[in-house]
Amino acid sequence: MNQSLIFAGTPANAAATLEYLVGHGFEISLVITRPDALVGRKRVLTPSPVAISATKLGLEVYKTDKIDNAAIAKIDETQCSAAVVVAYGALLKAPALAALSNGWFNLHYSLLPKWRGAAPVQHAILAGDKTTGVTLFKIDEGLDTGPVVAAVPTQIQPGETSERLLSRLTELGCTLLSQELPRVLLGNNQLTAQEPPDGNDLARKLDRAQARLDWSSSALELERRVLAMNPEPGAWATLNGDTFKIHLAREIAGSSNDPVGTVSQADGRAVVNTAAGVLELLEVQPAGKQAMQAKDWARGVSLPVRFDA
Repeated sequence: MNQSLIFAGTPANAAATLEYLVGHGFEISLVITRPDALVGRKRVLTPSPVAISATKLGLEVYKTDKIDNAAIAKIDETQCSAAVVVAYGALLKAPALAALSNGWFNLHYSLLPKWRGAAPVQHAILAGDKTTGVTLFKIDEGLDTGPVVAAVPTQIQPGETSERLLSRLTELGCTLLSQELPRVLLGNNQLTAQEPPDGNDLARKLDRAQARLDWSSSALELERRVLAMNPEPGAWATLNGDTFKIHLAREIAGSSNDPVGTVSQADGRAVVNTAAGVLELLEVQPAGKQAMQAKDWARGVSLPVRFDA
């Protein structure tokens, strides 16, 4: 039996996982990733992070946005029995699932069945969860509903952004894969059926509109939104009609009689009054400027100012 793997993934965390597997002795016969995409304001056609890493590692790369008949033919050429999937970005249908005798195994950044879908890390922070983790499961035709190989929990730290939490989960996931993949390759791993998912726990992709800060929310809710949206799509508000990005913020003790959405100074800090509590701005990016410490921004403007409704 061929003891090499197929790897399917697209973003930076998937690229880091691919590099880890190769560095720890796992043989990768084929890397599947999404096609090159237009990136940045200049819309430059750019390979995915996984494609870049795979090329540097000297691995064969196949670019496709779906596992269709052509992709299945390519998979058949490898004679592999199993694949690892990390944020590839497409659902697998029955013909694709049947192409590998031992199956496709997805590394997902939540404790399933909670937060199935595209943005589990962001939704965990947005919901104020205290615990999350990584789950390795065998893919079926549902959305992250297949039987579980193993899962590893971790505590979400105070003030942790989506970027930082995803980095930690990527490291946990790499360790989990190194422990479980030998059994996956042999086809003798133990599988446990998931509990039925809760319809309220679907982690849909978050867009820029959802990243806008509503000052009629509580300071705690706003802190969670800022952390969840960092780095993408980035929390924001409008100030004098211009976009004002808020990269880091935290709820603090205190109260204010200012109108909701008013930024004032308190002990040298830039703070915003909300519908319930006070939010301290830590890192901001005014329109047309680089990101900066909020206290530095506050020294350069005449406070108080009020965010647009």
